[in-house]
Amino acid sequence: MKKYFNKFIAYIITMLESEDSDFNKLGEEILRKISFMQHERLIHLIVLSLFAILFFICLTAFFISSNNGMLAASVLMLALLIPYIKHYYFLENNVQKLYSLYDEVKVKSADNK
Repeated sequence: MKKYFNKFIAYIITMLESEDSDFNKLGEEILRKISFMQHERLIHLIVLSLFAILFFICLTAFFISSNNGMLAASVLMLALLIPYIKHYYFLENNVQKLYSLYDEVKVKSADNK
């Protein structure tokens, strides 16, 4: 996903620097990719929330019961939660970057008319 995102952003930047680009078509392409990425972001938010809830449930169960199995489950949930947070942070920042690139494309599109 990171390679895909970085490659697409580099493509947009290259097209923005080129004066003979079709900015209307580029804007439509960015909007299509934004909708895909928003879907991806939503799915990851749901999974991230689920793991966070499960982590706190396991941690609370450990404190109530002092069961070492619940502590192990909490550690495993935390081990999965950290990469999910990192990946969601990446998705969120890059979707925001796509928004700003889309705004630049719309300005260029209006300038070429």
